[in-house]
Amino acid sequence: MGCAQTTAEPPFALTLRESNTERLYCLSGQAQHLGLMQGMTLSDARALRPDLITRPATPELDQQFLRALARWAGRYCPWVGVEGRDGLVLDVSGSTHLFGGESEMLADMRMRLTRAGIAARIGLADSRGAAWALAHFDEGVAAPGDPLPTLRPLPVAALRLDGPTCVALERLGLRTIGDLHDTPRAPLSRRFGNGVLMRLDQALGVQGEPLTPLPDPPRYGVRLTLPEPIGLSADVMAGLARLLDGLCDRLRAQDMGARVLQLTLRRVDQASQQVELRLARAMNDPAVILPLFERGVSAVEAGYGIDQLRLGAPRVEALPPAQIQSAIRQSEEEGVASLITKLGTRIGLENVQRFLPADSHIPERAHILAAAAFSEPAEKWPRPAALPPRPLRLFAPEPIGGRATGPGREPPPQFRWRGMRLERVHVEGPERLTPEWWLPSEAWQNGVRDYWRVETRQGRRLWMYHTPQNPGWFVQGEFA
Repeated sequence: MGCAQTTAEPPFALTLRESNTERLYCLSGQAQHLGLMQGMTLSDARALRPDLITRPATPELDQQFLRALARWAGRYCPWVGVEGRDGLVLDVSGSTHLFGGESEMLADMRMRLTRAGIAARIGLADSRGAAWALAHFDEGVAAPGDPLPTLRPLPVAALRLDGPTCVALERLGLRTIGDLHDTPRAPLSRRFGNGVLMRLDQALGVQGEPLTPLPDPPRYGVRLTLPEPIGLSADVMAGLARLLDGLCDRLRAQDMGARVLQLTLRRVDQASQQVELRLARAMNDPAVILPLFERGVSAVEAGYGIDQLRLGAPRVEALPPAQIQSAIRQSEEEGVASLITKLGTRIGLENVQRFLPADSHIPERAHILAAAAFSEPAEKWPRPAALPPRPLRLFAPEPIGGRATGPGREPPPQFRWRGMRLERVHVEGPERLTPEWWLPSEAWQNGVRDYWRVETRQGRRLWMYHTPQNPGWFVQGEFA
């Protein structure tokens, strides 16, 4: 199956840097129709089509999507493998009758892929090589037992040969698979070695070719069956401690950490209760995780007793390589994560939030709120050196009483704010901030703002602004 392609006007392509050269990685159907080819340098492509639109490719995300698609393809057969960077190979032997036949299975596959917005090319044959050739050069189904009539008109590149070999064969007049098949094998073997004939035999089914399915993802789960039922929280925590030791050993062996843990408690009456623990960060230390279960375990109704405990990690994450650090720093990080987890079990992890910097000069947009469990704290809040200082305290704009006088609409010499009568002694400004026109904002519907730093005789240092479109003065912050 081929990668998804989009038809767009003008042509569109993804590019990838290889050896300091930008090359076309994946093309839309329109781009291929206009003569652009995969592997062409971006400069040559733009020389042919100046209107070409490009975006950088992300092969790692493509592979993630391909593996997800492979899991979906398991509905058609148990053996699914990855073929190159944009294809899947399926061994459907013995499973086509479950869909009413080969044609019906392909129709169902195509319908579901189309409904998901995925453009795919599908080839079906007795051999892996013939199916690859049909999927890439002539979508269809090869006759069972004799794929040669279907493969004969296809170019020699359909045999998965490299570019220089294909060019050498075409110079000898061997442009199609049929031409190659009708040529004596001995001269071909002497000139090109056994690689060309091996690919031909694999496509015709003469030589077998193994299919290596994707390995099943590792499952992290441990179980403890008790000889006698238990009902005390302390006993459950003791059994959970044994389970955590075994589970964390598996996680550490693969440098993984659990983000979600599920403890299932089976009672003697066959009813089950579940305690779910969502962690603020990936962990594999049983000493840190065990106390976080206490609140959930204490709420379990044991009934006539619990005779089985099962602990699983349905969601895990790869842990980055850990640097050698002091025990104090480790305890601080684990303490913060434990605190976020404890709060999250009560109010939800999404409701424990932190401020993160945002790339905007607008005061209201200079930060964002993010869930603390799913984000890292900002070590330093960036601020361009050219910007004037910002107040430590920001709040919603508050109108003041007073009229501006003097040149440049300076702040009023006397005004009232929060019930206080203030008198200015020094001002700096203005600093004009313009709203980001590409983002909607009700707070900026009055247009630009002119900000001033105002020092008052009463000791208040305020951040005030004036809106030229709708004259009025507001206080939005206070300096320390």
